[in-house]
Amino acid sequence: MRFAIKTAPQHTTWPAMLEVWKAADDIELFESGWTFDHFYPIRGDSAGPCLEGWTTLTALAQATRRLRLGTLVTGIHYRHPAVLANMVATLDIISGGRVELGIGAGWNVEESGAYGIELGSPKERSDRFEEACEVLTGLLSPPETTTFKGRYYQLTDARCNPKPVQQPHPPICVGGSGEKRTLRTAARFAQHWNFVGGTIEQFSRARDVLHQHCAEIGRDPAEILLSSHLAYSGDPAQTADAAAALGAAGVELAIVQLTPPHSAAVLEPLAAKLGELG
Repeated sequence: MRFAIKTAPQHTTWPAMLEVWKAADDIELFESGWTFDHFYPIRGDSAGPCLEGWTTLTALAQATRRLRLGTLVTGIHYRHPAVLANMVATLDIISGGRVELGIGAGWNVEESGAYGIELGSPKERSDRFEEACEVLTGLLSPPETTTFKGRYYQLTDARCNPKPVQQPHPPICVGGSGEKRTLRTAARFAQHWNFVGGTIEQFSRARDVLHQHCAEIGRDPAEILLSSHLAYSGDPAQTADAAAALGAAGVELAIVQLTPPHSAAVLEPLAAKLGELG
Protein backbone atom coordinates (compact mmCIF):
# COMPACT_ATOMS: atom_id res chain seq x y z
CA MET A 1 0.00 0.00 0.00
CA ARG A 2 0.85 3.66 -0.30
CA PHE A 3 0.23 6.24 2.42
CA ALA A 4 -0.54 9.92 2.82
CA ILE A 5 -1.57 12.33 5.56
CA LYS A 6 -4.45 14.77 5.80
CA THR A 7 -4.61 17.74 8.15
CA ALA A 8 -7.98 19.43 7.71
CA PRO A 9 -7.35 23.08 8.69
CA GLN A 10 -10.20 23.16 11.23
CA HIS A 11 -9.87 23.71 14.98
CA THR A 12 -6.11 23.97 14.55
CA THR A 13 -3.34 26.52 14.14
CA TRP A 14 -0.97 27.31 11.32
CA PRO A 15 2.18 26.54 13.37
CA ALA A 16 0.80 23.10 14.28
CA MET A 17 -0.05 22.22 10.67
CA LEU A 18 3.29 23.49 9.45
CA GLU A 19 5.14 21.34 11.98
CA VAL A 20 3.29 18.21 10.86
CA TRP A 21 3.90 18.80 7.16
CA LYS A 22 7.59 19.55 7.60
CA ALA A 23 8.00 16.35 9.58
CA ALA A 24 5.98 14.30 7.06
CA ASP A 25 8.11 15.68 4.24
CA ASP A 26 11.09 13.93 5.84
CA ILE A 27 9.32 10.55 6.14
CA GLU A 28 9.49 8.73 2.82
CA LEU A 29 6.51 6.50 3.63
CA PHE A 30 4.13 9.44 3.25
CA GLU A 31 3.87 10.30 -0.43
CA SER A 32 1.38 13.14 -0.23
CA GLY A 33 -0.33 15.58 2.10
CA TRP A 34 -3.89 16.88 1.89
CA THR A 35 -6.06 19.63 3.33
CA PHE A 36 -9.77 20.25 2.72
CA ASP A 37 -11.71 23.05 1.05
CA HIS A 38 -14.23 24.39 3.55
CA PHE A 39 -14.75 27.74 5.23
CA TYR A 40 -16.50 26.38 8.32
CA PRO A 41 -15.33 23.36 10.34
CA ILE A 42 -17.20 20.22 9.33
CA ARG A 43 -16.39 18.40 12.59
CA GLY A 44 -17.18 19.76 16.03
CA ASP A 45 -18.32 23.36 16.45
CA SER A 46 -18.97 24.84 13.00
CA ALA A 47 -18.40 28.32 14.49
CA GLY A 48 -14.81 27.43 15.31
CA PRO A 49 -11.65 28.45 13.43
CA CYS A 50 -11.04 27.19 9.91
CA LEU A 51 -8.14 28.22 7.67
CA GLU A 52 -8.79 28.59 3.93
CA GLY A 53 -7.64 25.45 2.16
CA TRP A 54 -5.93 26.70 -1.01
CA THR A 55 -4.06 29.50 0.72
CA THR A 56 -2.86 27.02 3.33
CA LEU A 57 -1.87 24.53 0.63
CA THR A 58 0.20 27.15 -1.20
CA ALA A 59 2.11 28.00 1.95
CA LEU A 60 2.66 24.30 2.67
CA ALA A 61 4.01 23.81 -0.84
CA GLN A 62 6.72 26.34 -0.08
CA ALA A 63 7.49 24.70 3.26
CA THR A 64 8.04 21.23 1.74
CA ARG A 65 10.24 19.79 -0.99
CA ARG A 66 8.89 16.30 -1.71
CA LEU A 67 5.28 15.72 -0.67
CA ARG A 68 2.65 15.84 -3.36
CA LEU A 69 -0.24 17.99 -2.20
CA GLY A 70 -3.92 18.62 -2.75
CA THR A 71 -7.34 19.30 -1.30
CA LEU A 72 -9.83 16.54 -0.50
CA VAL A 73 -11.80 17.95 -2.10
CA THR A 74 -12.52 21.36 -3.61
CA GLY A 75 -16.24 22.14 -3.80
CA ILE A 76 -16.62 23.14 -7.42
CA HIS A 77 -19.32 25.72 -6.70
CA TYR A 78 -16.98 27.86 -4.56
CA ARG A 79 -14.90 29.09 -7.50
CA HIS A 80 -15.46 29.40 -11.22
CA PRO A 81 -13.48 26.53 -12.80
CA ALA A 82 -11.50 28.96 -14.96
CA VAL A 83 -10.35 30.74 -11.79
CA LEU A 84 -9.57 27.38 -10.18
CA ALA A 85 -7.62 26.25 -13.26
CA ASN A 86 -5.35 29.28 -13.01
CA MET A 87 -4.86 28.63 -9.29
CA VAL A 88 -3.93 25.02 -9.98
CA ALA A 89 -1.54 25.85 -12.81
CA THR A 90 0.21 28.49 -10.73
CA LEU A 91 0.56 26.26 -7.68
CA ASP A 92 1.82 23.39 -9.84
CA ILE A 93 4.57 25.69 -11.13
CA ILE A 94 5.38 27.03 -7.65
CA SER A 95 5.58 23.51 -6.20
CA GLY A 96 7.62 22.03 -9.02
CA GLY A 97 4.82 19.81 -10.33
CA ARG A 98 3.45 18.36 -7.10
CA VAL A 99 -0.24 19.34 -7.24
CA GLU A 100 -3.16 16.89 -7.20
CA LEU A 101 -6.49 18.49 -8.13
CA GLY A 102 -9.09 17.15 -5.72
CA ILE A 103 -12.62 18.18 -6.76
CA GLY A 104 -16.21 17.33 -5.94
CA ALA A 105 -19.75 18.52 -6.61
CA GLY A 106 -20.11 20.31 -3.26
CA TRP A 107 -22.47 19.53 -0.40
CA ASN A 108 -22.13 21.90 2.55
CA VAL A 109 -25.47 23.63 3.00
CA GLU A 110 -24.46 25.66 6.06
CA GLU A 111 -21.48 27.54 4.66
CA SER A 112 -22.97 27.85 1.17
CA GLY A 113 -26.13 29.39 2.57
CA ALA A 114 -24.27 31.69 4.94
CA TYR A 115 -22.18 33.10 2.09
CA GLY A 116 -24.99 33.22 -0.44
CA ILE A 117 -23.19 30.76 -2.73
CA GLU A 118 -25.73 28.79 -4.71
CA LEU A 119 -25.42 25.07 -4.05
CA GLY A 120 -28.40 23.82 -6.05
CA SER A 121 -30.24 20.53 -6.16
CA PRO A 122 -28.33 17.22 -6.37
CA LYS A 123 -28.97 17.10 -10.13
CA GLU A 124 -27.81 20.68 -10.61
CA ARG A 125 -24.67 20.00 -8.58
CA SER A 126 -23.87 16.95 -10.69
CA ASP A 127 -24.53 18.74 -13.98
CA ARG A 128 -22.37 21.68 -12.92
CA PHE A 129 -19.61 19.38 -11.70
CA GLU A 130 -19.44 17.51 -14.99
CA GLU A 131 -19.23 20.77 -16.93
CA ALA A 132 -16.52 22.04 -14.57
CA CYS A 133 -14.42 18.93 -15.17
CA GLU A 134 -14.52 19.62 -18.91
CA VAL A 135 -13.53 23.24 -18.37
CA LEU A 136 -10.68 22.33 -16.04
CA THR A 137 -9.19 19.64 -18.26
CA GLY A 138 -9.46 21.94 -21.25
CA LEU A 139 -7.73 24.90 -19.63
CA LEU A 140 -5.02 22.85 -17.90
CA SER A 141 -4.13 20.79 -21.00
CA PRO A 142 -1.78 21.78 -23.85
CA PRO A 143 -4.20 23.42 -26.33
CA GLU A 144 -3.59 27.16 -26.18
CA THR A 145 -7.24 28.15 -25.89
CA THR A 146 -10.48 26.54 -24.73
CA THR A 147 -14.01 27.23 -25.93
CA PHE A 148 -16.89 25.69 -24.04
CA LYS A 149 -20.64 26.29 -24.17
CA GLY A 150 -22.56 24.76 -21.30
CA ARG A 151 -25.47 25.64 -19.08
CA TYR A 152 -23.30 26.76 -16.16
CA TYR A 153 -20.07 27.82 -17.87
CA GLN A 154 -19.27 29.52 -21.15
CA LEU A 155 -15.70 30.07 -22.35
CA THR A 156 -14.61 31.67 -25.61
CA ASP A 157 -10.99 31.23 -26.68
CA ALA A 158 -10.07 31.19 -22.98
CA ARG A 159 -6.41 30.98 -21.97
CA CYS A 160 -4.62 29.54 -18.95
CA ASN A 161 -1.06 30.69 -19.42
CA PRO A 162 1.39 29.45 -18.25
CA LYS A 163 0.28 25.84 -18.27
CA PRO A 164 1.05 23.58 -15.30
CA VAL A 165 4.28 21.61 -15.09
CA GLN A 166 2.46 18.26 -15.15
CA GLN A 167 1.13 17.27 -18.54
CA PRO A 168 -1.37 16.72 -19.95
CA HIS A 169 -2.58 18.22 -16.63
CA PRO A 170 -2.17 17.61 -12.87
CA PRO A 171 -3.93 14.42 -11.77
CA ILE A 172 -7.62 14.91 -11.06
CA CYS A 173 -8.93 13.29 -7.89
CA VAL A 174 -12.72 13.03 -7.72
CA GLY A 175 -14.17 12.60 -4.24
CA GLY A 176 -17.59 11.09 -3.56
CA SER A 177 -19.55 7.89 -4.01
CA GLY A 178 -22.75 8.91 -5.80
CA GLU A 179 -23.37 5.91 -7.99
CA LYS A 180 -25.29 7.47 -10.88
CA ARG A 181 -23.38 10.71 -11.41
CA THR A 182 -20.25 11.23 -9.28
CA LEU A 183 -18.72 7.85 -10.06
CA ARG A 184 -19.63 8.24 -13.73
CA THR A 185 -17.87 11.61 -13.78
CA ALA A 186 -14.87 10.01 -12.07
CA ALA A 187 -14.78 7.31 -14.75
CA ARG A 188 -14.67 10.01 -17.44
CA PHE A 189 -12.20 12.47 -15.96
CA ALA A 190 -10.34 11.17 -12.90
CA GLN A 191 -6.89 9.72 -12.50
CA HIS A 192 -7.65 9.19 -8.81
CA TRP A 193 -10.89 8.42 -6.97
CA ASN A 194 -11.21 9.02 -3.24
CA PHE A 195 -13.63 7.16 -1.00
CA VAL A 196 -14.53 9.59 1.75
CA GLY A 197 -14.93 6.82 4.30
CA GLY A 198 -17.31 4.13 5.49
CA THR A 199 -17.38 0.35 5.69
CA ILE A 200 -15.34 -2.04 3.57
CA GLU A 201 -18.60 -3.16 1.99
CA GLN A 202 -19.50 0.40 1.01
CA PHE A 203 -16.07 0.92 -0.51
CA SER A 204 -16.28 -2.34 -2.46
CA ARG A 205 -19.69 -1.47 -3.87
CA ALA A 206 -18.58 2.01 -4.93
CA ARG A 207 -15.42 0.59 -6.50
CA ASP A 208 -17.45 -1.93 -8.49
CA VAL A 209 -19.82 0.79 -9.71
CA LEU A 210 -16.86 2.94 -10.75
CA HIS A 211 -15.40 0.03 -12.70
CA GLN A 212 -18.75 -0.60 -14.38
CA HIS A 213 -18.88 3.03 -15.51
CA CYS A 214 -15.36 2.60 -16.87
CA ALA A 215 -16.44 -0.48 -18.82
CA GLU A 216 -19.38 1.41 -20.32
CA ILE A 217 -17.09 4.11 -21.76
CA GLY A 218 -14.24 1.77 -22.68
CA ARG A 219 -11.76 3.00 -20.08
CA ASP A 220 -9.29 0.78 -18.26
CA PRO A 221 -10.17 1.07 -14.53
CA ALA A 222 -6.51 0.47 -13.69
CA GLU A 223 -5.89 4.03 -14.87
CA ILE A 224 -7.68 5.33 -11.76
CA LEU A 225 -5.90 5.23 -8.39
CA LEU A 226 -8.18 4.10 -5.56
CA SER A 227 -7.77 5.86 -2.21
CA SER A 228 -9.68 6.09 1.04
CA HIS A 229 -9.65 8.28 4.09
CA LEU A 230 -8.43 6.47 7.17
CA ALA A 231 -9.03 8.05 10.57
CA TYR A 232 -6.04 7.93 12.90
CA SER A 233 -7.32 6.28 16.06
CA GLY A 234 -4.44 7.43 18.26
CA ASP A 235 -3.08 3.88 18.24
CA PRO A 236 -0.55 3.22 15.43
CA ALA A 237 -1.06 -0.56 15.51
CA GLN A 238 -4.85 -0.25 15.35
CA THR A 239 -4.59 2.24 12.50
CA ALA A 240 -2.26 -0.11 10.62
CA ASP A 241 -4.77 -2.96 11.04
CA ALA A 242 -7.49 -0.75 9.56
CA ALA A 243 -5.19 0.15 6.67
CA ALA A 244 -4.49 -3.53 6.02
CA ALA A 245 -8.23 -4.23 5.78
CA LEU A 246 -8.63 -1.43 3.27
CA GLY A 247 -5.70 -2.74 1.26
CA ALA A 248 -7.23 -6.20 1.14
CA ALA A 249 -10.37 -4.64 -0.37
CA GLY A 250 -8.40 -2.89 -3.11
CA VAL A 251 -7.49 0.50 -1.63
CA GLU A 252 -4.12 1.52 -3.07
CA LEU A 253 -3.56 4.74 -1.13
CA ALA A 254 -4.63 5.18 2.51
CA ILE A 255 -4.91 8.86 3.47
CA VAL A 256 -4.56 9.07 7.24
CA GLN A 257 -6.63 11.85 8.78
CA LEU A 258 -4.83 13.46 11.71
CA THR A 259 -7.28 15.10 14.08
CA PRO A 260 -6.51 18.23 16.13
CA PRO A 261 -4.57 19.06 18.15
CA HIS A 262 -2.08 18.41 15.37
CA SER A 263 1.32 17.17 16.48
CA ALA A 264 4.30 15.94 14.48
CA ALA A 265 5.09 13.52 17.30
CA VAL A 266 2.51 11.03 16.03
CA LEU A 267 4.16 10.58 12.63
CA GLU A 268 7.23 8.44 13.37
CA PRO A 269 5.44 5.70 15.38
CA LEU A 270 2.57 5.75 12.88
CA ALA A 271 4.95 5.40 9.92
CA ALA A 272 6.79 2.56 11.63
CA LYS A 273 3.59 0.51 11.99
CA LEU A 274 2.27 1.34 8.52
CA GLY A 275 5.64 0.43 7.05
CA GLU A 276 5.28 -3.10 8.40
CA LEU A 277 2.45 -3.65 5.91
CA GLY A 278 4.95 -3.57 3.07
